[in-house]
Amino acid sequence: MFSLRTKGISQNPLRRLWLNPMLRIFRLSCLLAAAGLAGCATQAPPAVPPQVSASLQPPPTPAPPPQPPAIVPRGEPAVPPLAQAAEPFFTQSGLASFYGRKHAGKRTANGGRFDHRDLTAAHPTLAFGTRVRVTDLANGRSVTVEITDRGPHVKNRVIDISLAAADALHMQKKGITRVKLEAFREDQLRGGLAGRTAFSGGEPR
Repeated sequence: MFSLRTKGISQNPLRRLWLNPMLRIFRLSCLLAAAGLAGCATQAPPAVPPQVSASLQPPPTPAPPPQPPAIVPRGEPAVPPLAQAAEPFFTQSGLASFYGRKHAGKRTANGGRFDHRDLTAAHPTLAFGTRVRVTDLANGRSVTVEITDRGPHVKNRVIDISLAAADALHMQKKGITRVKLEAFREDQLRGGLAGRTAFSGGEPR
């Protein structure tokens, strides 16, 4: 019986290789290695370290440099002149007339003497010495006069101006004209207008 088994094994070489212990160990090692390679192939790729991923980002855009503050020239206002425009403390509109040479030298209500060459005027209520801007609404011309007398004594007129002031407004030929009166505080700080002449000649009507 033993001889027959041995003879059968020797007659089949494949069976002889399978029964060899060393060959079985070798085959087992190959199977394990193949299983390990298959497991490595299914693993996810390693994550990129934060330091490497941050280096791949584009650099941030630098902030613009701060703008220097606007320089205001010395002696000039920091706000537009229109924002600082003074408002008149007195306004009035109506008809203006003038008086000239025939009244020269007469006593005025403030105690002085009238001179038709001075930039003066008569008003019924404004204090003596008040400086008033008189604007002719027909041509836009303007002149500043000083109140030195009371008047006008004609109904529906708001001011009587001197011949010199009438000449500045180019109203001598008309005799009367519609005007706007404005009194500003800044004008009151200046010197008196009596004795200042803007007269260029011509006789009143």
